[in-house]
Amino acid sequence: MLNRFCTILTLIALCSCTTSRKSQTASSNNTLSSKEQSQGWELLFDGSTKNGWHVFNNRTDGAAWKVEDGVLFLDPKAKGPKGEGGGDLTSDKTYGNFHLKLDWKIDSAGNSGIMFHAQEDPKYRWAYVTAPEMQIIDNNAHADAKFVKHRAGDLYDLISAVPENSRKAGEWNTSEIIYQNGNLSLYQNGKEVVITNMNSPEFKELIAKSKFKTIEEFAKVNSGKLVLQDHGDKVWFRNIKVKTL
Repeated sequence: MLNRFCTILTLIALCSCTTSRKSQTASSNNTLSSKEQSQGWELLFDGSTKNGWHVFNNRTDGAAWKVEDGVLFLDPKAKGPKGEGGGDLTSDKTYGNFHLKLDWKIDSAGNSGIMFHAQEDPKYRWAYVTAPEMQIIDNNAHADAKFVKHRAGDLYDLISAVPENSRKAGEWNTSEIIYQNGNLSLYQNGKEVVITNMNSPEFKELIAKSKFKTIEEFAKVNSGKLVLQDHGDKVWFRNIKVKTL
């Protein structure tokens, strides 16, 4: 009887410790440390609201973008009062030289992306017309991932990520985009996977050989909005923070 009682107490203690660790992890998300604050980092997602964001060109009410348990996520089936609730989620602020950092995970066979320097204007139906993209995708199950330069961490259709180090669908990844005076670095899960200079002749040649070659406005402006892409699949974000350089 005593052994059984001790076993029950042990199980309760283990459950309590597990719950406590989960609670501590959740509470540490979507916050800035004292060091980050002193370095000039800005929190772009407070864990509770979509403040600071809107749908590209305000085309919908954004009802498909939801906040739950400290996570910003796209539910592509959700509809608002107008019947259409999705669209590329766009920062209210404009950024030129910047360091963006965030966590993401993608649904099985899902596709999304992180765009920057997007030009918001009614003449542009989609953010990708002007904005380069760091690819988010399920490398193992989405058909587009079969193509070179279309895989997770790639500068979409321009430069492949090396090494390929994205985690499987449903697991959290960390991405970083650093842009300063034409110099661009993409980081995935702590590793620099893409480096280039967007003002160089070599970069212009990459565009000329890509699907963007006929889009005159693509990657022409060195400041603009940050964008979380609605590609019609479930995708989750947290710990979205940016620092102006």
